Amino acid sequence: MTATEPAALSTPPRSRSPWHQPLSVYATAFAAVVAFMGIGLVDPILPSIAEGLNATPSQVSLLFTSYFLVTALAMLITGFISSRIGSKATLLLGLAIVVVFAALSGTSGSVAELIGFRAGWGLGNALFIATALAVIVGSATGGVESAIVLYEAALGVGIASGPLLGAVLGDWHWRAPFFGTAALMAVGFILITVLLAAPARPATKTRLSDPLRALAHGGLSTTAVTALFYNFAFFTVLAFTPFVLGMSPYGIGAVFFAWGVLVAVSSVAVAPRLHHRIGAVPTLHTALVLLLLLQAAIAAALLVGAQPALVVLVIATGIPIGLNNTVFTEAAMEVSDAPRPVASAGYNFVRWLGGACAPFVAAKLGEDISPVYPYALGAVCCLVAVAILLVRRRHLAPLRAV
Repeated sequence: MTATEPAALSTPPRSRSPWHQPLSVYATAFAAVVAFMGIGLVDPILPSIAEGLNATPSQVSLLFTSYFLVTALAMLITGFISSRIGSKATLLLGLAIVVVFAALSGTSGSVAELIGFRAGWGLGNALFIATALAVIVGSATGGVESAIVLYEAALGVGIASGPLLGAVLGDWHWRAPFFGTAALMAVGFILITVLLAAPARPATKTRLSDPLRALAHGGLSTTAVTALFYNFAFFTVLAFTPFVLGMSPYGIGAVFFAWGVLVAVSSVAVAPRLHHRIGAVPTLHTALVLLLLLQAAIAAALLVGAQPALVVLVIATGIPIGLNNTVFTEAAMEVSDAPRPVASAGYNFVRWLGGACAPFVAAKLGEDISPVYPYALGAVCCLVAVAILLVRRRHLAPLRAV
């Protein structure tokens, strides 16, 4: 299959284990784990950061917003850069930027500085994660599905371990997790430098407009816009929940570690099986409806003050989030005939906009009205996502061939 053939027209072999991979793939996956750790790293220490920098929850939520907004916008240039300097050089550039800005985040003297450094971190993150997916898909054995399972495993492990690392280091000082991430990313930089052979550069250079042009495809735009609403619900849980749990950094870290374990297990073990059994689109419907119900239940638990139920429900959202993460990624890579790096860039540009909006909107709703409202809005976003999939189902016909 060439890079421009629709991946949906062939079914990857299921007999090959996704875990039998070259060392270069594992080096890239390790760096991806650390990159995704950066997403949940600040979760347990959000209240501590707010206290240490005299900031409100909505101000602290901008740590996520600046990070994801720059990540989304930078997705539009990742293919342009990697097609000119090569995938390995782009990975190393992204890692180097993350190392610098993660370390600078630990030196912040104000919440405005920290927000700015997180924005720089988001630029490095975009260069790395968009290219890492393409490198893993191109280098892994066992087909696209095995590569995506490995990538989503890295995402799940990173999201699970990020809050734990944030809690352990944050108990010492809220600055420590940032320096710890910088050190781990430096290790990833060394591993990729040593173990990853530079892949051949594509014969055709990617234009800056290519990711946006790819979104003209009905299937890819449908997948991307649906994922935007899903990501809004996802990051409402991730970014706002630490403020309503009323726990110490260790307590918040433990809750999101358990949540992240469910994300990882459902991404790697459940999503591929459900995908093969009922198909991609029905799996997305199932996961979105489950997340809708859990968000509504979280709102109800907050309304009646049922703290134990709140903790259980938050952890349980890891199941539909893991399912959605894997199947949305597969759908974006398979639904159109755009080259995978281009499709990935266009899709990620749109979906990360949901991650950029959710933290600030959720925090403002929680501050100004009630902490119930962010989760009610998250449930509505899931409903809108389901409606988009239903209304535009004809554009997703290629996914039925998988």
